[in-house]
Amino acid sequence: METVIKTDKLTKRFGGFIACNALTFEVYKGEIFGFLGANGAGKTTAMRMLCGLLAPSSGDAAVAGFDVYTQTEKIKRRIGYMSQKFSLYDDLTVTENIRFYAGIYGMTGDSIRAKTKSLLDELQLQGEARTLVRELPLGWKQKLAFSVSIVHDPDIVFLDEPTGGVDPVTRRQFWDLIYHAADKGVTVFVTTHYMDEAEYCNRVSIMVDGVIAALDSPDGLKRRYDCGNMEDVFYQLARNAKRKAD
Repeated sequence: METVIKTDKLTKRFGGFIACNALTFEVYKGEIFGFLGANGAGKTTAMRMLCGLLAPSSGDAAVAGFDVYTQTEKIKRRIGYMSQKFSLYDDLTVTENIRFYAGIYGMTGDSIRAKTKSLLDELQLQGEARTLVRELPLGWKQKLAFSVSIVHDPDIVFLDEPTGGVDPVTRRQFWDLIYHAADKGVTVFVTTHYMDEAEYCNRVSIMVDGVIAALDSPDGLKRRYDCGNMEDVFYQLARNAKRKAD
C-alpha cells in the first residue's frame, strides 16, 4: 500500500510541556484514518504539524511525500482541510464559496467553472446556487464544506470534527461523501467525538496524554480490549487521562 503520511517519533514541546510525544505511524492512500483522543490528548497539535501549520520540536514526518519542516507550502497545496468551526463564508453564495476556494487552491478558468457545475449537481444544490450560505441548513453547509475542501482533488483531506452538531441522518449522508472520496483515492484523516463514526474508519488511532495508546482496525481494537463497541474501547484507554484541555 502506498504511504501518504509517515511519522517517526514526531514530537511537539511547548516549554516544558510535551503536547505530542514521539508519534510514529503511517497512513495509506485511500484509507479512512480515525484520529481519536479526549480533550487534551494532543490530536489537534498533531494535526497542525501534519498540515504544515506548526513546526515540530523533533522527530520526522512526511505528508504526500513532503517534509513537514522544509516543504510546508508544498504540503498545503496537496491537502484539503475542513474544520467544524470555520469552513465557509456565510455572506457568500454557494457558488461564490466554491469558486473562492477553488481559486485559493490554485484552480483557474474553465476548471473552476466545470468543478462548480459538477459539485452543484452532485450535491443537488442547483436551485440554491445563488443562496447565501448562512441560509442553508447546517447539514447542507457541512456537506458543501467537505466538497469544497476536496474541490482541487487533493491527496489527503484533514477533517477536524466535521459532523459536530448535525443530526444522525445527515451524519450518515456526510459519511457517504467520505466513502465516495476514499473510493477515488483520497486519503481521509478524521477526528471525531462520535464513537459510532470510529466504526466507519479503516483504522483508528487513539491518543492519550500526548502518546498513541492504540492503533488498529475497529474490529482489532474491540478484540484486543474485549469490548463490544468503540465507545467502550475509548473509555478503557482514556478514563485515566490526566490532561483536560487540548
